[in-house]
Amino acid sequence: MLIRYGYEITLTCGQPTALVCLLSIHDDRATRIRAPETFFTAPGIPNSTYRDLFGNRCRRLVAPAGDLMMWGDATIEDDGKTDRKVPSAREVAVPDLPDECLVYLLGSRYCETDRLSQTAWDLFGAVAPGWGRVQAICDFVHGHIQFDYMQARSTRTAFEAYHERIGVCRDYAHLALTLCRCLNIPARYVNGHLGDIGVPVVDPMDFSAWIEVFLEGEWHTFDPRNNTPRIGRIVIARGRDAADIPLINSFGPHVLKAFRVWTYEVPGIVH
Repeated sequence: MLIRYGYEITLTCGQPTALVCLLSIHDDRATRIRAPETFFTAPGIPNSTYRDLFGNRCRRLVAPAGDLMMWGDATIEDDGKTDRKVPSAREVAVPDLPDECLVYLLGSRYCETDRLSQTAWDLFGAVAPGWGRVQAICDFVHGHIQFDYMQARSTRTAFEAYHERIGVCRDYAHLALTLCRCLNIPARYVNGHLGDIGVPVVDPMDFSAWIEVFLEGEWHTFDPRNNTPRIGRIVIARGRDAADIPLINSFGPHVLKAFRVWTYEVPGIVH
């Protein structure tokens, strides 16, 4: 199947302001692109890209004073299958983990492993290790937090989400991956596109957040917000938490004036 995805974002800045944006598809899906990404700004301004410490593609630019519109669009080929489930996948003991996984065991800006460690062991310590324990965490988080766009807060941490019991997809992701890390299961935060393919349209189209967990030698997708296998995830960036991979990092004040995201299946020949 073919999926078209993109965004239109307008910012207003009081003075020229440096930006770093993580809005492009991750390199691990680059071979599946069928209509290459088109990116432009209005007014047109210079921009460049680089890779961050986590391998994500970042775009640098300087927004002028006034309005800046950023527009990106592309089409990708997808296998049309739901997220892979591997119920037999086992946890990997910490001494046997690859070096690159260890950073995803540690606490981070929004994921206070020190404050939630005892809670994690109290809730899930008796659950058999492996895929089932990670799913139990996602089931818990899915039921524990009430989704509410009106209650979104950029500073909410996993510990606060646990006690406030309200939030948006990033809060579900932060709490679930923190509980995993507390149990010595590497878990990382993912930003990306997730359309309503195969499910009823429930929420306004937006960027989404979910998690990836390292079990039996590979990373697996879990989604505590939706908590059901979905079709057509398009990864933009991965990091320890949302602080590592903000969609727009502004080095000065700005106002979000307009925001539109699209992700939908389109007809066409799959090669």
